[in-house]
Amino acid sequence: MSYRIGLVGKPSVGKSTFFNAATMNDVPEGAYPFTTIDPSVGEAYVRVPCAAPEFDETCTPNVGVCRSGTRFVPIRLVDVAGLVPGAHEGRGLGNQFLTDLNETDVLVHVVDFSGTTDIEGEATEGHDPREDIDFLEEELDQWYLDVLEKGIDKYETRYHGSEAAIEVELAEQLSAFGITKDGVKQVILAEGLELDPETWDDADREELAREIRKRTKPMIVAANKMDTPAAQDNWEAITTDPDYDHLTFVSTSAHAEKALKNADESGAIDYTAGDDGFEVLADLDDEQAAGLDRIAEFLDEYGGTGVQTSLEAAVFNVLGCIAVFPGSANGPTDEKGVFRDCFILPEGSTTEDFAFHIHSDIGEGLLHGLDCRADRQVSKDHELEHRDVIELVSTKQAAP
Repeated sequence: MSYRIGLVGKPSVGKSTFFNAATMNDVPEGAYPFTTIDPSVGEAYVRVPCAAPEFDETCTPNVGVCRSGTRFVPIRLVDVAGLVPGAHEGRGLGNQFLTDLNETDVLVHVVDFSGTTDIEGEATEGHDPREDIDFLEEELDQWYLDVLEKGIDKYETRYHGSEAAIEVELAEQLSAFGITKDGVKQVILAEGLELDPETWDDADREELAREIRKRTKPMIVAANKMDTPAAQDNWEAITTDPDYDHLTFVSTSAHAEKALKNADESGAIDYTAGDDGFEVLADLDDEQAAGLDRIAEFLDEYGGTGVQTSLEAAVFNVLGCIAVFPGSANGPTDEKGVFRDCFILPEGSTTEDFAFHIHSDIGEGLLHGLDCRADRQVSKDHELEHRDVIELVSTKQAAP
Protein backbone atom coordinates (compact mmCIF):
# COMPACT_ATOMS: atom_id res chain seq x y z
CA MET A 1 0.00 0.00 0.00
CA SER A 2 1.58 3.28 -1.07
CA TYR A 3 0.33 6.81 -1.43
CA ARG A 4 -0.37 8.10 -4.92
CA ILE A 5 0.83 11.56 -5.88
CA GLY A 6 -0.90 13.09 -8.88
CA LEU A 7 1.36 15.13 -11.13
CA VAL A 8 -0.86 17.78 -12.73
CA GLY A 9 -0.67 20.92 -14.82
CA LYS A 10 -1.27 22.28 -18.28
CA PRO A 11 0.54 20.76 -21.28
CA SER A 12 4.21 21.41 -21.99
CA VAL A 13 5.29 22.67 -18.57
CA GLY A 14 7.71 19.80 -17.87
CA LYS A 15 5.43 17.30 -16.12
CA SER A 16 6.82 14.34 -18.03
CA THR A 17 10.38 15.52 -17.41
CA PHE A 18 9.55 15.78 -13.69
CA PHE A 19 8.01 12.30 -13.77
CA ASN A 20 11.02 10.80 -15.54
CA ALA A 21 13.41 12.56 -13.19
CA ALA A 22 11.56 11.26 -10.13
CA THR A 23 11.08 7.68 -11.36
CA MET A 24 13.79 7.32 -14.03
CA ASN A 25 11.10 5.92 -16.33
CA ASP A 26 11.14 6.66 -20.03
CA VAL A 27 7.84 8.31 -20.95
CA PRO A 28 7.54 10.69 -23.92
CA GLU A 29 8.63 14.27 -23.37
CA GLY A 30 7.86 17.12 -25.74
CA ALA A 31 7.06 20.79 -25.96
CA TYR A 32 3.61 20.32 -27.43
CA PRO A 33 0.15 19.72 -25.96
CA PHE A 34 -0.90 16.27 -24.74
CA THR A 35 2.44 14.52 -24.92
CA THR A 36 0.90 12.50 -22.08
CA ILE A 37 -2.52 11.08 -22.95
CA ASP A 38 -2.79 7.95 -20.84
CA PRO A 39 -1.55 8.39 -17.27
CA SER A 40 1.94 7.08 -16.57
CA VAL A 41 2.37 5.43 -13.19
CA GLY A 42 5.81 4.93 -11.71
CA GLU A 43 7.61 4.30 -8.45
CA ALA A 44 9.18 7.33 -6.82
CA TYR A 45 10.54 7.65 -3.29
CA VAL A 46 10.41 9.81 -0.19
CA ARG A 47 13.36 10.07 2.16
CA VAL A 48 13.22 9.02 5.82
CA PRO A 49 16.24 8.96 8.18
CA CYS A 50 16.79 5.26 8.85
CA ALA A 51 16.25 4.06 12.41
CA ALA A 52 18.72 1.17 12.17
CA PRO A 53 21.89 3.14 13.13
CA GLU A 54 20.27 4.15 16.43
CA PHE A 55 20.16 0.43 17.29
CA ASP A 56 23.68 -0.26 15.99
CA GLU A 57 22.18 -2.23 13.13
CA THR A 58 22.43 -2.19 9.35
CA CYS A 59 19.05 -2.24 7.62
CA THR A 60 18.10 -4.69 4.85
CA PRO A 61 15.17 -3.03 3.03
CA ASN A 62 12.48 -5.20 1.46
CA VAL A 63 11.66 -2.37 -0.93
CA GLY A 64 13.46 0.82 -1.80
CA VAL A 65 17.06 1.40 -0.74
CA CYS A 66 19.09 2.89 2.07
CA ARG A 67 21.96 5.23 1.20
CA SER A 68 24.21 6.68 3.88
CA GLY A 69 21.57 6.28 6.57
CA THR A 70 18.65 7.59 4.49
CA ARG A 71 15.80 5.27 3.53
CA PHE A 72 14.11 5.83 0.18
CA VAL A 73 10.55 4.60 0.74
CA PRO A 74 8.38 3.92 -2.35
CA ILE A 75 5.32 5.96 -3.28
CA ARG A 76 3.32 5.99 -6.51
CA LEU A 77 3.64 8.91 -8.90
CA VAL A 78 0.92 9.41 -11.53
CA ASP A 79 1.56 11.72 -14.49
CA VAL A 80 -1.97 12.50 -15.64
CA ALA A 81 -3.04 13.90 -19.00
CA GLY A 82 -2.47 17.61 -19.68
CA LEU A 83 -5.22 19.92 -18.50
CA VAL A 84 -6.69 22.91 -20.34
CA PRO A 85 -9.37 25.42 -19.24
CA GLY A 86 -12.86 23.95 -19.52
CA ALA A 87 -11.81 20.45 -18.50
CA HIS A 88 -14.73 20.14 -16.10
CA GLU A 89 -17.00 20.61 -19.13
CA GLY A 90 -15.16 17.88 -21.04
CA ARG A 91 -12.83 20.13 -23.04
CA GLY A 92 -9.46 18.69 -24.09
CA LEU A 93 -8.89 15.48 -22.15
CA GLY A 94 -10.98 16.84 -19.29
CA ASN A 95 -13.15 13.87 -18.37
CA GLN A 96 -10.22 11.46 -18.49
CA PHE A 97 -8.09 13.91 -16.52
CA LEU A 98 -10.62 14.20 -13.72
CA THR A 99 -11.16 10.44 -13.55
CA ASP A 100 -7.41 9.78 -13.32
CA LEU A 101 -6.98 12.58 -10.81
CA ASN A 102 -9.51 11.06 -8.44
CA GLU A 103 -7.26 8.03 -7.95
CA THR A 104 -4.62 10.17 -6.23
CA ASP A 105 -4.17 11.30 -2.62
CA VAL A 106 -2.34 14.61 -3.09
CA LEU A 107 -1.40 16.78 -6.06
CA VAL A 108 1.87 18.27 -7.24
CA HIS A 109 1.00 21.07 -9.66
CA VAL A 110 3.92 21.60 -12.03
CA VAL A 111 3.90 25.24 -13.15
CA ASP A 112 6.22 26.80 -15.75
CA PHE A 113 7.51 29.74 -13.73
CA SER A 114 9.55 30.98 -16.70
CA GLY A 115 6.33 32.13 -18.40
CA THR A 116 7.28 30.57 -21.73
CA THR A 117 4.06 28.56 -22.22
CA ASP A 118 0.60 30.10 -22.45
CA ILE A 119 -2.58 28.88 -20.78
CA GLU A 120 -3.07 26.27 -23.55
CA GLY A 121 0.51 25.00 -23.31
CA GLU A 122 1.72 26.74 -26.46
CA ALA A 123 5.11 28.49 -26.66
CA THR A 124 5.05 32.19 -25.75
CA GLU A 125 6.90 34.79 -23.70
CA GLY A 126 5.93 36.80 -20.64
CA HIS A 127 3.03 34.59 -19.52
CA ASP A 128 2.02 35.11 -15.88
CA PRO A 129 2.24 31.80 -13.95
CA ARG A 130 -0.55 33.06 -11.69
CA GLU A 131 -2.99 32.29 -14.49
CA ASP A 132 -1.91 28.64 -14.45
CA ILE A 133 -2.22 28.35 -10.68
CA ASP A 134 -5.64 29.99 -10.74
CA PHE A 135 -7.05 28.00 -13.64
CA LEU A 136 -6.19 24.62 -12.11
CA GLU A 137 -7.83 25.50 -8.81
CA GLU A 138 -10.84 26.93 -10.64
CA GLU A 139 -11.23 23.81 -12.80
CA LEU A 140 -11.10 21.56 -9.74
CA ASP A 141 -13.49 23.81 -7.84
CA GLN A 142 -15.98 23.74 -10.73
CA TRP A 143 -15.69 19.96 -10.90
CA TYR A 144 -16.48 19.71 -7.18
CA LEU A 145 -19.27 22.25 -7.50
CA ASP A 146 -20.94 20.23 -10.27
CA VAL A 147 -20.94 17.13 -8.05
CA LEU A 148 -22.06 19.13 -5.01
CA GLU A 149 -25.00 20.62 -6.91
CA LYS A 150 -26.16 17.13 -7.88
CA GLY A 151 -26.17 16.16 -4.22
CA ILE A 152 -28.14 19.26 -3.28
CA ASP A 153 -30.67 18.55 -6.04
CA LYS A 154 -31.16 15.01 -4.75
CA TYR A 155 -31.65 16.32 -1.23
CA GLU A 156 -34.20 18.93 -2.31
CA THR A 157 -36.21 16.49 -4.46
CA ARG A 158 -36.20 13.62 -1.97
CA TYR A 159 -39.42 12.16 -0.60
CA HIS A 160 -40.81 14.68 1.89
CA GLY A 161 -41.14 12.08 4.60
CA SER A 162 -37.42 11.32 4.45
CA GLU A 163 -35.34 12.36 7.44
CA ALA A 164 -31.96 12.21 5.69
CA ALA A 165 -29.62 15.00 6.77
CA ILE A 166 -27.92 17.16 4.15
CA GLU A 167 -24.46 15.92 5.18
CA VAL A 168 -25.54 12.32 4.55
CA GLU A 169 -26.82 13.12 1.07
CA LEU A 170 -23.76 15.15 0.15
CA ALA A 171 -21.33 12.57 1.56
CA GLU A 172 -22.96 9.92 -0.62
CA GLN A 173 -22.72 12.14 -3.69
CA LEU A 174 -19.10 13.11 -2.88
CA SER A 175 -18.02 9.63 -1.76
CA ALA A 176 -15.55 9.28 -4.65
CA PHE A 177 -13.59 12.16 -3.12
CA GLY A 178 -13.13 10.27 0.13
CA ILE A 179 -15.10 12.56 2.46
CA THR A 180 -17.47 11.27 5.13
CA LYS A 181 -20.73 12.74 6.40
CA ASP A 182 -18.90 13.98 9.49
CA GLY A 183 -16.32 15.62 7.25
CA VAL A 184 -19.03 17.30 5.18
CA LYS A 185 -20.76 18.53 8.31
CA GLN A 186 -17.51 19.96 9.66
CA VAL A 187 -16.91 21.91 6.46
CA ILE A 188 -20.47 23.26 6.36
CA LEU A 189 -20.28 24.48 9.95
CA ALA A 190 -16.73 25.81 9.51
CA GLU A 191 -18.01 27.97 6.65
CA GLY A 192 -20.63 29.43 9.00
CA LEU A 193 -23.52 27.86 7.09
CA GLU A 194 -26.71 26.25 8.35
CA LEU A 195 -27.36 22.57 7.70
CA ASP A 196 -30.03 23.60 5.22
CA PRO A 197 -29.08 24.20 1.56
CA GLU A 198 -32.13 26.40 1.05
CA THR A 199 -30.26 29.06 3.03
CA TRP A 200 -27.16 28.86 0.80
CA ASP A 201 -26.66 31.31 -2.06
CA ASP A 202 -24.43 30.70 -5.09
CA ALA A 203 -21.37 32.13 -3.37
CA ASP A 204 -21.92 29.83 -0.37
CA ARG A 205 -22.09 26.78 -2.63
CA GLU A 206 -18.95 27.78 -4.51
CA GLU A 207 -16.99 28.33 -1.30
CA LEU A 208 -18.25 25.06 0.14
CA ALA A 209 -17.12 23.16 -2.96
CA ARG A 210 -13.74 24.89 -2.84
CA GLU A 211 -13.17 24.03 0.82
CA ILE A 212 -14.12 20.38 0.31
CA ARG A 213 -11.72 20.26 -2.65
CA LYS A 214 -8.88 21.75 -0.59
CA ARG A 215 -9.41 19.15 2.13
CA THR A 216 -9.71 16.12 -0.15
CA LYS A 217 -7.32 17.08 -2.98
CA PRO A 218 -4.57 19.11 -1.28
CA MET A 219 -1.72 20.29 -3.47
CA ILE A 220 1.67 21.91 -3.64
CA VAL A 221 3.13 23.94 -6.51
CA ALA A 222 6.39 22.78 -8.08
CA ALA A 223 7.70 26.03 -9.56
CA ASN A 224 9.50 24.50 -12.54
CA LYS A 225 12.24 25.97 -14.76
CA MET A 226 13.56 27.96 -11.81
CA ASP A 227 17.01 27.84 -13.42
CA THR A 228 15.95 30.80 -15.62
CA PRO A 229 16.03 34.51 -14.67
CA ALA A 230 12.38 35.04 -15.65
CA ALA A 231 11.26 32.24 -13.34
CA GLN A 232 13.27 33.67 -10.47
CA ASP A 233 11.60 37.07 -10.95
CA ASN A 234 8.17 35.44 -11.00
CA TRP A 235 9.01 33.44 -7.86
CA GLU A 236 9.63 36.59 -5.86
CA ALA A 237 6.38 38.19 -7.02
CA ILE A 238 4.11 35.16 -6.62
CA THR A 239 5.37 33.63 -3.37
CA THR A 240 4.96 36.98 -1.60
CA ASP A 241 1.43 37.47 -2.97
CA PRO A 242 -1.06 36.95 -0.09
CA ASP A 243 -3.56 35.44 -2.55
CA TYR A 244 -1.38 32.32 -2.56
CA ASP A 245 -0.69 31.97 1.14
CA HIS A 246 -2.73 28.74 1.14
CA LEU A 247 -0.23 27.01 -1.16
CA THR A 248 3.21 25.53 -0.59
CA PHE A 249 5.76 26.40 -3.31
CA VAL A 250 8.94 24.46 -4.10
CA SER A 251 11.57 25.92 -6.43
CA THR A 252 12.22 23.22 -9.01
CA SER A 253 14.29 22.30 -12.04
CA ALA A 254 13.13 18.94 -13.34
CA HIS A 255 15.64 19.23 -16.19
CA ALA A 256 18.51 19.54 -13.70
CA GLU A 257 17.35 16.52 -11.70
CA LYS A 258 17.11 14.38 -14.84
CA ALA A 259 20.57 15.49 -16.00
CA LEU A 260 22.10 14.69 -12.62
CA LYS A 261 20.54 11.23 -12.45
CA ASN A 262 21.66 10.46 -16.00
CA ALA A 263 25.20 11.56 -15.14
CA ASP A 264 25.13 9.47 -11.97
CA GLU A 265 23.96 6.38 -13.87
CA SER A 266 26.76 6.84 -16.42
CA GLY A 267 29.37 7.03 -13.65
CA ALA A 268 30.31 10.63 -14.43
CA ILE A 269 29.21 11.89 -11.02
CA ASP A 270 28.08 10.59 -7.65
CA TYR A 271 24.64 12.05 -6.89
CA THR A 272 21.84 11.03 -4.58
CA ALA A 273 18.32 12.31 -5.21
CA GLY A 274 17.56 15.33 -3.05
CA ASP A 275 21.17 16.23 -2.29
CA ASP A 276 22.35 19.82 -2.61
CA GLY A 277 25.55 18.82 -4.40
CA PHE A 278 27.40 16.07 -6.27
CA GLU A 279 30.92 14.74 -6.78
CA VAL A 280 32.52 14.57 -10.23
CA LEU A 281 34.08 11.15 -10.81
CA ALA A 282 35.14 11.20 -14.46
CA ASP A 283 36.83 13.45 -16.98
CA LEU A 284 34.26 15.69 -18.68
CA ASP A 285 34.36 17.56 -21.95
CA ASP A 286 33.93 21.34 -21.91
CA GLU A 287 30.19 21.21 -22.67
CA GLN A 288 29.47 18.64 -19.93
CA ALA A 289 31.56 20.54 -17.40
CA ALA A 290 29.82 23.82 -18.20
CA GLY A 291 26.39 22.21 -17.89
CA LEU A 292 27.20 20.67 -14.51
CA ASP A 293 28.67 23.97 -13.31
CA ARG A 294 25.36 25.69 -14.04
CA ILE A 295 23.46 22.96 -12.20
CA ALA A 296 25.87 23.21 -9.25
CA GLU A 297 25.12 26.93 -9.00
CA PHE A 298 21.40 26.19 -8.96
CA LEU A 299 21.81 23.54 -6.24
CA ASP A 300 23.87 25.93 -4.15
CA GLU A 301 21.25 28.68 -4.51
CA TYR A 302 18.14 26.56 -3.86
CA GLY A 303 19.42 23.61 -1.84
CA GLY A 304 18.54 21.00 -4.46
CA THR A 305 16.64 20.56 -7.70
CA GLY A 306 13.28 20.54 -5.90
CA VAL A 307 11.99 17.31 -7.43
CA GLN A 308 12.62 15.19 -4.35
CA THR A 309 11.57 18.04 -2.05
CA SER A 310 8.25 18.40 -3.89
CA LEU A 311 7.37 14.74 -3.32
CA GLU A 312 8.27 14.90 0.35
CA ALA A 313 6.45 18.18 0.91
CA ALA A 314 3.33 16.59 -0.61
CA VAL A 315 3.49 13.46 1.55
CA PHE A 316 4.82 14.74 4.87
CA ASN A 317 3.89 18.44 4.95
CA VAL A 318 0.61 18.63 3.05
CA LEU A 319 -0.83 15.19 3.85
CA GLY A 320 0.90 15.12 7.23
CA CYS A 321 1.91 11.46 6.88
CA ILE A 322 4.36 9.70 9.18
CA ALA A 323 6.86 6.89 8.63
CA VAL A 324 6.88 3.97 11.07
CA PHE A 325 9.36 1.08 11.36
CA PRO A 326 8.38 -2.37 12.64
CA GLY A 327 10.94 -3.41 15.22
CA SER A 328 11.83 -5.83 17.98
CA ALA A 329 12.46 -4.73 21.54
CA ASN A 330 14.66 -7.81 22.02
CA GLY A 331 16.98 -6.99 19.15
CA PRO A 332 17.26 -8.68 15.74
CA THR A 333 15.47 -12.02 15.54
CA ASP A 334 14.95 -12.40 11.78
CA GLU A 335 17.58 -14.29 9.80
CA LYS A 336 16.48 -12.34 6.71
CA GLY A 337 17.73 -9.09 8.23
CA VAL A 338 16.52 -6.21 10.35
CA PHE A 339 14.64 -3.00 9.70
CA ARG A 340 13.41 -4.50 6.46
CA ASP A 341 10.26 -2.36 6.29
CA CYS A 342 9.26 1.25 6.65
CA PHE A 343 5.58 2.14 6.24
CA ILE A 344 3.99 5.49 5.39
CA LEU A 345 0.84 6.01 7.48
CA PRO A 346 -1.77 8.78 7.78
CA GLU A 347 -1.35 11.45 10.41
CA GLY A 348 -2.91 10.41 13.71
CA SER A 349 -2.40 6.67 13.13
CA THR A 350 -2.48 4.48 16.23
CA THR A 351 -0.76 1.24 17.17
CA GLU A 352 -3.90 -0.60 16.07
CA ASP A 353 -3.98 1.24 12.74
CA PHE A 354 -0.36 0.20 12.21
CA ALA A 355 -1.19 -3.43 12.94
CA PHE A 356 -4.09 -3.51 10.48
CA HIS A 357 -1.97 -1.71 7.90
CA ILE A 358 0.54 -4.56 8.01
CA HIS A 359 -2.05 -7.36 8.06
CA SER A 360 -5.64 -7.80 9.17
CA ASP A 361 -4.75 -10.93 11.17
CA ILE A 362 -2.19 -9.01 13.24
CA GLY A 363 -4.71 -6.22 13.79
CA GLU A 364 -7.47 -8.58 14.90
CA GLY A 365 -5.21 -10.30 17.43
CA LEU A 366 -3.38 -7.20 18.62
CA LEU A 367 -2.72 -7.02 22.37
CA HIS A 368 -0.46 -3.96 22.53
CA GLY A 369 2.67 -2.46 21.06
CA LEU A 370 6.20 -1.92 22.30
CA ASP A 371 8.04 1.33 21.72
CA CYS A 372 11.51 -0.06 20.94
CA ARG A 373 13.35 3.21 21.61
CA ALA A 374 11.77 3.84 25.01
CA ASP A 375 11.46 0.12 25.80
CA ARG A 376 7.92 0.58 27.04
CA GLN A 377 4.50 -0.84 26.32
CA VAL A 378 2.05 1.28 24.34
CA SER A 379 -1.70 0.76 24.05
CA LYS A 380 -3.74 -0.01 20.95
CA ASP A 381 -4.98 3.57 20.78
CA HIS A 382 -1.53 5.10 21.30
CA GLU A 383 -0.94 7.73 18.60
CA LEU A 384 2.27 7.10 16.70
CA GLU A 385 4.90 9.67 15.78
CA HIS A 386 7.15 10.06 12.76
CA ARG A 387 9.97 7.49 12.72
CA ASP A 388 8.62 5.46 15.65
CA VAL A 389 9.98 1.91 15.92
CA ILE A 390 7.14 -0.30 17.13
CA GLU A 391 6.95 -4.02 17.86
CA LEU A 392 3.41 -5.40 17.60
CA VAL A 393 2.38 -8.03 20.14
CA SER A 394 -0.49 -10.06 18.72
CA THR A 395 -2.15 -13.43 19.32
CA LYS A 396 -2.12 -13.95 15.55
CA GLN A 397 0.52 -13.97 12.89
CA ALA A 398 0.10 -12.74 9.34
CA ALA A 399 -1.13 -15.40 6.97
CA PRO A 400 1.58 -16.63 4.58
